Amino acid sequence: MEYKGLVRRQKEFFKTGKTKKTGFRVFYLGRLLKWMDENESRILDALNKDLGKSGTEGYMTEIGMVKEEIRFAMKHLTLWAKPRRVRTPVSQFPSASFIYREPYGVVLIMAPWNYPFQLTVAPLIGAVSAGNCAVLKPSSYSVHTSAMIQEMIREVFPSCYVTVVTGGREENEALLNEKFDYIFFTGSPKVGKSVMEKAARHLTPVSLELGGKSPCIVDETADLRTAAKRIVWGKFLNAGQTCVAPDYVLVQHSVKKRLIHYIIRQIQKMYGQKPLENEEYPAIINQRHFKRISGLINENKVIYGGKTDSTTLRIEPTVMDGITWDDAVMKEEIFGPVLPIMSYYDLREAAAAIEAQSSPLALYLFTRDKKRESYILEKLSYGGGCINDTVVHLATPYLPFGGVGQSGMGKYHGKASFDTFTHEKSILKKSVLVDIPFRYPPFRDHLNLIKKFM
Repeated sequence: MEYKGLVRRQKEFFKTGKTKKTGFRVFYLGRLLKWMDENESRILDALNKDLGKSGTEGYMTEIGMVKEEIRFAMKHLTLWAKPRRVRTPVSQFPSASFIYREPYGVVLIMAPWNYPFQLTVAPLIGAVSAGNCAVLKPSSYSVHTSAMIQEMIREVFPSCYVTVVTGGREENEALLNEKFDYIFFTGSPKVGKSVMEKAARHLTPVSLELGGKSPCIVDETADLRTAAKRIVWGKFLNAGQTCVAPDYVLVQHSVKKRLIHYIIRQIQKMYGQKPLENEEYPAIINQRHFKRISGLINENKVIYGGKTDSTTLRIEPTVMDGITWDDAVMKEEIFGPVLPIMSYYDLREAAAAIEAQSSPLALYLFTRDKKRESYILEKLSYGGGCINDTVVHLATPYLPFGGVGQSGMGKYHGKASFDTFTHEKSILKKSVLVDIPFRYPPFRDHLNLIKKFM
């Protein structure tokens, strides 16, 4: 399918300059927030149909976070967009230096299926705040949410400003063949490489929000009951289909048995004795992912859970012990409700094992020892994370969120979203009243004078 006309219309609208006015941006962010307030049940219904999310989980992880992002952007947008004066070196006297912020133009936002509303709309908030036009491409897997987003955008924005393209791989490929001014992609590293390759043809800048195997370290000083509660919550949220979920646990050998005991007890508290029948427990997105995750479960190493239901596409919260790096579950990002547990004796040993893998999107450390905390923070490279908690670092507009290396490039949330979709134009304004002559040829003995200023 050809999308040249769609992109051309958006570029023409961008050239009118309307989106560069901060009042225009704030007005449409307000319309988006109002639509969400009035149609909350529609959003929750779509999320439930696609992923089996309860109303509470759907609001907490998708709607609530997006509303907070919109309100934060509306509050600070005028200040963010103002030109900023910066210092000027004495060698450029007399002059003044400024940074002007301008939008890129027409941006493409490609979203995944696991948090289909939040991960489509949160980047859009940044794009609109920065003054861009946008084309949204939600996932074809989350059919109901994608259709609802298309209706929402149609009711909130003129199509020449923000529009939605639905469909699958064919539509993705066709869009990536067009020349956008910026591409924001959330998904797997494999697809991210393809997006970056296609963007390179047009020298289009990209943000890639990818994933990886995010480790969770628990040492002997940790509050094990609290650690277990927060690990279980972060791991089995959205049935494990979270890019920053704790992928596996590395626990100090001396407290391993106690931690496992508390983890199993927390699973039972949160999801009951029959989680496959729990209406608040989400489902796997489709049959293909259900089979993939089920194939990672080694029945000989399951110490809790392991049951599946192909009819409802639910997999029990599953804990596996005796895991090594050679197990299938450690060869790929799990992205499902399976928690492998490995042990270590010395923190340096755990750090070395993590360092031998690709840089993860997140890392979690449970400890009450400040020296060990500092060691992990300084030793290992990863996108972001928490000390004594999981996942919640992405729920604040004051912390930029993104990966590093194989787990992605670029940041967003809060002001970082505005910055991502903004080009900073550097301007030096020179006075014409004074013109220092020694920078001009012929130089003669100017070198000594220049050295005094530079």
